[in-house]
Amino acid sequence: MDTKVSIERAEFVDWRGKRASAKKHGGVRAAAFTCAVEVMENLVFLSNATNFISYFTHSMHYPIAEAANMTTNFMGTAFLFPLFGGFIGDAFLTRFKTFVLFCSLELLGLILLTIQAHEPGLQPSGTKTPNRSQAAILYAGLYAMAIGVGGVKAALPAHGADQIEQSDQRAISAFFNCFRISLVVLGLGLLVFVGAFPIYRYKLPSGSAFTRIYTVFASAFQNWKVSPTQVANNYSFVGMNSLRTDGKSNDKFKFLDKALVDNKISASDVEETKTFIGLLPIFASTIMMSCCLAQLQTFTVQQGAIMNRDIRGFKIPTQSLSVFPLFFMLASIPLYEHSVHLFGAKSLSMFQPLRRIGIGLALASASMAAAALVESRRRAEQLSGTTISVFWLVWQYMLLGVSDMFTLGGMLEFFYSEAPDKMRSMCTALSWCSTSMGYFLSSVLVSVTNSASGRTGKKWLGGNDLNHNRADLYYTLLCILNFINLLNYIYWAKKF
Repeated sequence: MDTKVSIERAEFVDWRGKRASAKKHGGVRAAAFTCAVEVMENLVFLSNATNFISYFTHSMHYPIAEAANMTTNFMGTAFLFPLFGGFIGDAFLTRFKTFVLFCSLELLGLILLTIQAHEPGLQPSGTKTPNRSQAAILYAGLYAMAIGVGGVKAALPAHGADQIEQSDQRAISAFFNCFRISLVVLGLGLLVFVGAFPIYRYKLPSGSAFTRIYTVFASAFQNWKVSPTQVANNYSFVGMNSLRTDGKSNDKFKFLDKALVDNKISASDVEETKTFIGLLPIFASTIMMSCCLAQLQTFTVQQGAIMNRDIRGFKIPTQSLSVFPLFFMLASIPLYEHSVHLFGAKSLSMFQPLRRIGIGLALASASMAAAALVESRRRAEQLSGTTISVFWLVWQYMLLGVSDMFTLGGMLEFFYSEAPDKMRSMCTALSWCSTSMGYFLSSVLVSVTNSASGRTGKKWLGGNDLNHNRADLYYTLLCILNFINLLNYIYWAKKF
């Protein structure tokens, strides 16, 4: 056993707080529990997220554009809070306790939404929008659920990966790839996760990473006049090259080395800060792709509602359309794993996380091109009195489903593998934070698009009738923005 593995295991404990045993704790068996819970939690989250746009328009009587922004703001909040959940899991609580705390909060929010959905007195009457008390219940349930989802998405993947030896990169890569009914499913997921507590190994918290980063920056700016010679002579600078797990020191952002003049700041603190900053350009380059995903819960659902959904007398529920991207995403995972096995050692280079992210971003741009073409045809046929099949939407669902597999899986693996050991939950949360920014960006783009197009005559996304809107032009705009973003990503990926 090498030194690296010995140090790694020393940082893990069992549920009693004693040092974790390699034979009893962790491993594939423990990771499998988190995978099962991840499926359950995603089932709850995605099924509700897909229903929200219809719930807001039909039951709460909000206009389409406002309902779309409510949905994307909810999703944005849900994917933003993994950063907070990751901070809690890294600094103060174990990732196990962090999951239990935030999953309970998600369950509470879901209970509030379920009560409101089944109590007519808590819903607006006629065609009115909710009054203050009804809106308060709606938003309390929504954002309790969103915050809970955020904490879960930060703690659960990192806790699952903690069960696997960090030297087994293939296993880590495979791990990251792989209303009343919702209450039962989420509650069952929480029970399954907690039920396996004796066999988990727990990563001990290591204090606030944000505090260390702030201290490094403050000291570097305070000592910006210090010469490199003074920094090199400082005792804390000794051993810099042995800080990273791959034996390399981060040569970028050398101005932060000036913080080492302060004897209270260690070389590992500086290296940790450098690594975190280095991840940010990749993080920012993935935001636009998530803006495309937001359309699956908003305008795509509205498109499906006015398309031909009949199959031999059976009408496909609009909300079940979310099965398509999930199907394509899940189907692409075994194909990807088979390709990795087929190419063997070459796959480590061919399917490295940065390349997988790039493939995902390219597919996102292609999906918006397909969406624009389909919507243009749907609108033209509808105005001429013909309704086309809802299965035309499969193209954008397929491309986005595979795109999500490549991009999100690549991001989770990349940020977890590249992150400093003390910041793995928080850096893994950057993947979800990117998704959050994409959903918030969608809200901004909808508002900006309506504002700009309204000045030229008619809002592209105004009113309540998609047949008289220009969602096809909006999808074209997203396609162009995604292509520009892909070029930006390639630049930063080559520099990393």
